[in-house]
Amino acid sequence: MILLAIVACEIGFWVAIVAGLIARYPAGRPKLGAALLIAAPLIDVVLLVLVAADLIGGATASWHHGLAALYIGISVAYGHRMIAWADAKFAQRFRGAEPRPKPTGWAYTVVCWKDAARTLLACAVAGAILGALILVVGAPERTAELLGFFPALGLILGIDVLWAVSYTIWPKKAAQPVASRG
Repeated sequence: MILLAIVACEIGFWVAIVAGLIARYPAGRPKLGAALLIAAPLIDVVLLVLVAADLIGGATASWHHGLAALYIGISVAYGHRMIAWADAKFAQRFRGAEPRPKPTGWAYTVVCWKDAARTLLACAVAGAILGALILVVGAPERTAELLGFFPALGLILGIDVLWAVSYTIWPKKAAQPVASRG
């Protein structure tokens, strides 16, 4: 059931974003668009309540419950950035806005380190949710599966930090212009 809730919340998240952007741009209703965009983070609250209710109601934790915590952490840390990306795409399509330049060199390295900070936040939120669920349920035999997610959170953070370190050492080069054939 929790896996289905995660999928439904992910779909709901993107439906709220797309509906908000459609209301904002093609429909010309910016206030409605803002209201729909605000609904996206509320979907995470619904998922958190479903997960907590399931475990408090007597369910034994599975990897689905840990995945829900990770999903919420990522949504909290990266949600604004995902919405801003989608907003920029809609602005480009419906208002003729210029595409965002792709960062290279030091600018890309800075983006990588900001992502590492976001990933740290995502892991901290997921870890806090996992810890809170373990404490609230108070039955180690039913929440043992959740403990296995802590090393995974460390691995996720470690990979993102290594990514940032690699681009600090070897900055991303600008794309070479394609020579025209005359």
